Amino acid sequence: MRRSASAAQPVEQFFQYSLLGLLASGYFAVLGSGYLDLPTALLAGAGLIARGLLVAGVLQWELSASWANAATIAYMGFYPIDYLYLSREFIPATVHLIFFLAVVRILTARTNRDYFFVKVIAFLELLAATLLSSSMNFFVFLILFVIFGVATFCCSEIRRSAQSGRRIAASPVRFHRRLAALTAGVTAGIVLMTAGLFFMLPRTARAAFRTLVSQRYHLPGFANEIQLGQTGVIRQESTPVMHVRFEGPHDRTPRKWRGAALTQFDGTRWYNPPGTSEIIRIRKGHAWLANASQTSRKGKRITYEVRIGALDSDALFFTALPESLYISALSIFRSVGDGYRTAFPSSEGTRYAATSYVGDASDPVMPVSLPEQTRNEHLLLPVINRRILELATSVAGPAAPAEQARAIEKYLRTQYGYTTELLSAPVKDPLAHFLFERKKGHCEYFASAMAVMLRAIHIPSRVVTGFQSGVYNPLTGWYVVRSSDAHSWVEAYLPGRGWTSFDPTPPDTSAAGTGFWSQWALYMDAADMFWQQWVMNYDLDHQLALASRVEQSSRALNNNWLQKVGRQLRSFTQEGWRSAERYAAAGVLLVLAIGIAIWFGPRWWRALIARRHVRRLSRGQVGVSDASLLYARMLEILRRRGFEKPAWLTPAEFARILPPSPMAAAVSNITTLYNDLRYAQKTDAGVRMIELLKELEAARWQGETRL
Repeated sequence: MRRSASAAQPVEQFFQYSLLGLLASGYFAVLGSGYLDLPTALLAGAGLIARGLLVAGVLQWELSASWANAATIAYMGFYPIDYLYLSREFIPATVHLIFFLAVVRILTARTNRDYFFVKVIAFLELLAATLLSSSMNFFVFLILFVIFGVATFCCSEIRRSAQSGRRIAASPVRFHRRLAALTAGVTAGIVLMTAGLFFMLPRTARAAFRTLVSQRYHLPGFANEIQLGQTGVIRQESTPVMHVRFEGPHDRTPRKWRGAALTQFDGTRWYNPPGTSEIIRIRKGHAWLANASQTSRKGKRITYEVRIGALDSDALFFTALPESLYISALSIFRSVGDGYRTAFPSSEGTRYAATSYVGDASDPVMPVSLPEQTRNEHLLLPVINRRILELATSVAGPAAPAEQARAIEKYLRTQYGYTTELLSAPVKDPLAHFLFERKKGHCEYFASAMAVMLRAIHIPSRVVTGFQSGVYNPLTGWYVVRSSDAHSWVEAYLPGRGWTSFDPTPPDTSAAGTGFWSQWALYMDAADMFWQQWVMNYDLDHQLALASRVEQSSRALNNNWLQKVGRQLRSFTQEGWRSAERYAAAGVLLVLAIGIAIWFGPRWWRALIARRHVRRLSRGQVGVSDASLLYARMLEILRRRGFEKPAWLTPAEFARILPPSPMAAAVSNITTLYNDLRYAQKTDAGVRMIELLKELEAARWQGETRL
């Protein structure tokens, strides 16, 4: 008989939810890349939610195909405008087009042709994510896409078979569980079969993809200028921007990572004048950043490796006083404030190693001198509020330059508050507004205020941008420096001491602790480092290194295994049969228990499942799929009485050939009820079958003969 509408409904529901999951996994893969703007993300998310409510039956509406066609044609006319004037790039404009088509199609899809276009759009979403995303979450959504893809295409084949008009004899039995298990199995097979191939092949196509889309994270404030307020914007995000690992034993002392040093101030921004950089040549991957007198000083030095992510910045970051650099480049630049930057930053990020001088309190101070022109450049001030000059004079007092600098630093740290909240509207004089009205701000306001106040009392100063120490990740052994660790501080020139660092910013009382989310962030960072190294940047060098590790591990494993076997054989010879006698009884019992479990286990398991079904059926909870179970129970009762059904007879034929007796009448009635339950889906017939089976099992008939 033909499949009824109620029988096909589970297939249709599973298909609709699988298709929705397929599209949603592609959407979240692109969303996780960070390239999806807020209006597009909200529009696509609202479309997916609306489709989910439609499939669940919560919403009831229909959008006409003519409306969808008109909207699609209108957007095709908008696409050149988006490409030329709004997005101004091919990839973002195309992503906008894909998601608009996804929303339109998912809300109007009704036919197989519409569903085919939805599948194509979902694939285009995932393809866009491969170009835009380079983080670990893409792998998660890729797995979800494969799962929903397998389920969707399996359901598509079932729907196509049902729509072809073929005759089938059974409706889906526990369809959702069976297809979900099949989907999980096929997905696991796909992942396992491709995992080896994935690590055997280097990533050769990624270089071509980089020409289509930039994957750099924009981090303002680390070039040749910084606007007041930019660091506050950066600190509101927690994107990892840099990883640092120290060589050998080291203390966990918090260290600042110095980036750019800015010397000029115009009232709203710090910057370096153009044309003030010095070229440092890299020879065989190495360059000296300090002169011979500095490198010959006695004192403590540290060596560390730095990995900077794909930042939209060419700054290099060092701690303490850098002396030597190891980097794969031809040259770097050193600015007037001793800030370093690369000549050609890589789209994959920058990786280098450095050695810095940290010294200690007992190290002799090197004599330094500041040229007059450089001194004057670090004393320049724009037209500023007179109250700032008066405040600097009153706070510093008549003391030595070092004491004056410490007094200003202490005053700002104790009399003002720290906040990452941004100003609701721009102000004409941000520095005066910070010092005399708002009296709270983030680090570059404190650094700018101190630098200006130092210059007001004729102490050369400059503002330095960089990062705080970051968080140590014990899972990887690397320090994780995030955009929220961005920081600004001050360097003042003091006679006899040279450039000395001061940090007037008070501590952030709302800084993240060591709770669950902080620990979770460390696990995610470790996974992302593995993803970047062994997936995104997996090349021939990594392939050879992996093969070498596998060979070494295999050799060590074989050696250890042989040594272990030899020790065990010697131990067995020495112990003799004493150990065998001691554990003989337990071994025999264990072998006996395993044999019983292998021999009787499957039978006991089937009996347990059957008993559970019987208990459910005895409560009157009968379904269409229980017809075969009840009929099999009848055959088991007859078999115990000496009647077995030949495999070539149908149930009706078997009932007719039984000798006339009350038992044969009961078998005939049970067979009729079996057909009603299985093919006509009359669940009340199942209840009657249970009653007759109880009577058949309890009855005692005489005179039957074996078939």
